Amino acid sequence: MEVIKTAIEGVFIIKPRVFGDARGYFFESFNARDFARETGLDVTFVQDNESMSHYGVLRGLHYQQPPFAQSKLVRVVSGSVLDVAVDIRKGSPTFGQHVAVELSADNHLQFFMPKGIAHGFSVLSKEVIFQYKCDQFYAPQSEGAIAWDDPDLNINWQLPLDVVLLSEKDRHHPYLRDINSPFNY
Repeated sequence: MEVIKTAIEGVFIIKPRVFGDARGYFFESFNARDFARETGLDVTFVQDNESMSHYGVLRGLHYQQPPFAQSKLVRVVSGSVLDVAVDIRKGSPTFGQHVAVELSADNHLQFFMPKGIAHGFSVLSKEVIFQYKCDQFYAPQSEGAIAWDDPDLNINWQLPLDVVLLSEKDRHHPYLRDINSPFNY
C-alpha cells in the first residue's frame, strides 16, 4: 500500500496495490501490520459499517466525542463520493481546515481520519456503497456534528445546491465557531 500524507496531520490517503488481469482484480483492502508500518499508527478497528446512498445525498460533518471518539478508515465499494475531513482539534495548526478526496470503486482509494476529525461525504454517482472501519464502537450519546455548509469551512461538495439531500438531523448542526470542540491537538 502507498500512504499519502495530506495537509492535515494524521489524515492519510491510502492507495492499495491492485492486481488486475482479464478475470478482474484483487487487492488487500486492509492489513494491520502494513498500516502500522506505513503510518506509524497502531489502530485496532472494532466495527465495520456500510451505507448505501443515492446521488445528491450529503452525510456529515460527524464525529464522536471522547471517550467514544473514533478514528475511521473509509472506502467506496461501488460508485463515487467526495469524502471530506475537517480538523476540529483545538491548537492544531490546521484547525478548521479540510481535506477532500474523491473515493471511487474505480480508484480504490481509502481515507484515514484520526480522532478529532469531523467527517462527511457527498454522493457523486447514481448510487454508492460506502464502507468504513472504526476503532471505537458507535455511541449515540456521544454524537457531535458541525454544519455541512459552514461558510468558514468553504467546502465545495461538488453538487448543485438544489440536489443536496440531507437527513433532518444534518440540517440543524452548528457552525464550527459555535461549538467548544472536545478535542485537543
